[in-house]
Amino acid sequence: MLTRCEEVMRDVCTRLGATLREFNGADDHVHLLVHYPPKLPISTLVNRLKGVSAHYLRKEFTGRINRHIMHGHLWSPSYFAGSCGGAPLEIIREYIENQKRQD
Repeated sequence: MLTRCEEVMRDVCTRLGATLREFNGADDHVHLLVHYPPKLPISTLVNRLKGVSAHYLRKEFTGRINRHIMHGHLWSPSYFAGSCGGAPLEIIREYIENQKRQD
């Protein structure tokens, strides 16, 4: 399911003029490293990523998704977004790659 989630999110990013550079996740969250244009509000990016991925994941993984639904929603309404403008990209990539992934 995470593999499909990555594909969908990569496509969403491309359509918004952004680039999904790294992706990883677990049962209850995902980590993304996204390079996005400064004119694109982060809230728009996140809302589109969550909305489109929820649509496709619910459609394609109905049985598995039903076990993870939170009050009728696939994703929590909250998110964390941090800027890594000064950090070396390799350090951020390494952090995301080292997160536990459970396909």
